[in-house]
Amino acid sequence: MKGKIVIVDYYVGNTNSVYNAVKRLGYNVIISNKRNEIEESDALIMPGVGAFAEAINNINQLDLKPILNDQVLNKKKPVLGICIGMQLMADFSEENGHFEGLGWIPGSVKKIPPQEALLVPHVGWNEITPVFCKEILFSNAVFENPSFYWDHSYYFDCKDEYKAATVEYGSTLSAIIAQENIFGVQFHPEKSQTNGLRLFRSFFNYFNIV
Repeated sequence: MKGKIVIVDYYVGNTNSVYNAVKRLGYNVIISNKRNEIEESDALIMPGVGAFAEAINNINQLDLKPILNDQVLNKKKPVLGICIGMQLMADFSEENGHFEGLGWIPGSVKKIPPQEALLVPHVGWNEITPVFCKEILFSNAVFENPSFYWDHSYYFDCKDEYKAATVEYGSTLSAIIAQENIFGVQFHPEKSQTNGLRLFRSFFNYFNIV
């Protein structure tokens, strides 16, 4: 059995789909919000489906923020955020108000700019353009068609130095953000078939979680 992965449970998100994808790769993965299990993990996944406000409120009510900050910011534990899990890493979100995030990567969560004939939410398959960190997220295969599944109305607005990949949807939006041990993907690798599994494996391999 491979390294221990904890999918952080803050009662939103498609945790079971993420669990099944990572389990398929042979990792010892659990869904938990218990302090000792988070501390004993080799890496964390922040899942995401739902509203930013509900997710951050649940994190605060569960008193997870101090634990997560310690593990991610102080202990430098690898963490992968998915969709809302990525957006939670921002300073704040403008979704249905103003809500403070975890503040792990400087930036804010904003509505996808409306444009004529552009459907929001952005749902379906779309290709990304890697900018940097190719050796981390794409180390086990060269993608001829780096397409992933999306379902979002808001995006992570940040400086270019944090954008590991972008996506074109009316304008150029951040698809992957990264800084040291902190990574976030706006799309859903757990719904992206082979490419999604490759991305999970590349991330874990890079951090020597074997």
